[in-house]
Amino acid sequence: MIEEFDETAIALAFTFNAVVTALAVLIHYQCLSWLSHLVPALGLPHRFRIVVGVFGALLAHLAEVWVFGAAFYWMNASTEWGHLGGNFSGSLLDCVYFSLTTFTTVGFGDVEPFGYIRFLAGIEALTGLLLITWSASFLFLEMQRFWRDQKR
Repeated sequence: MIEEFDETAIALAFTFNAVVTALAVLIHYQCLSWLSHLVPALGLPHRFRIVVGVFGALLAHLAEVWVFGAAFYWMNASTEWGHLGGNFSGSLLDCVYFSLTTFTTVGFGDVEPFGYIRFLAGIEALTGLLLITWSASFLFLEMQRFWRDQKR
């Protein structure tokens, strides 16, 4: 069976997905930038700076999940983008739940995307993987500074 593709809808979906992804990346960049300037200025012992960094990264990830969740909510409410199905009521919290499982690449499978909304789910998984590893790299560098200071 050959599906017909609506080139305009594909272009709009691509543009929308790019904007949502760019917003998530910009949020992450800004949060890590703030953390790298704010945390040393707090004057806390280095081990507590790491904890603040971890919670800061978690808050950044949660903000990004909510951005994607709001995008899923908006796309699901519109008929031309496809829909989310399965164990799903259509609420914003269900969209955020789906976003969280997608962002972390857990993907329980209880909520399933259909139509063009699937592309946002795939892009979110890739974005989440990259942003989580970015946070891990950031925190690793902070830990290296801590270990270096411990040796002195």
